[in-house]
Amino acid sequence: MRCPFCAHDDSQVKDSRPTEDSTSIRRRRQCSSCGARFTTFERVQLREVTVVKSGDRRQPFDRSKLEQSISLACRKRDVPQERIDQLVSGIQRQVETAGEAEVPSQRIGEMVMDGLKGLDSVAYIRFASVYRDFSEARDFEEFASTVQEAAYNERG
Repeated sequence: MRCPFCAHDDSQVKDSRPTEDSTSIRRRRQCSSCGARFTTFERVQLREVTVVKSGDRRQPFDRSKLEQSISLACRKRDVPQERIDQLVSGIQRQVETAGEAEVPSQRIGEMVMDGLKGLDSVAYIRFASVYRDFSEARDFEEFASTVQEAAYNERG
């Protein structure tokens, strides 16, 4: 593993342990050249998946982009990081086990929408505003009212 401080190619693992959700391994490393310590995370990757975006653009599936967009939707909300990590891991597992080499970005967006719907209604609306490209305040109002109606119907 390359040292982020001096770019030396050799480092020694000092400590390894699973993360709280047991979806990755956290490793503390020490550079054999400069002695700096740093942390890396190791995750299982079942297969290489390509995301097909609008206009037929393709790019590799990137867990960190998914996590960043979900975290942004949940920003300043009372959503524990552990729940966000579980949602990201669940979506990644669905994408990787679907058996397809390519997955449309729309499908991933719908998975995020489904996950956020049960996690936090404000985060759900925030994500939807970007994902569905709301252009006017009326778009927010209409979507928020459907979310509110669904919540009311579930309660009573």
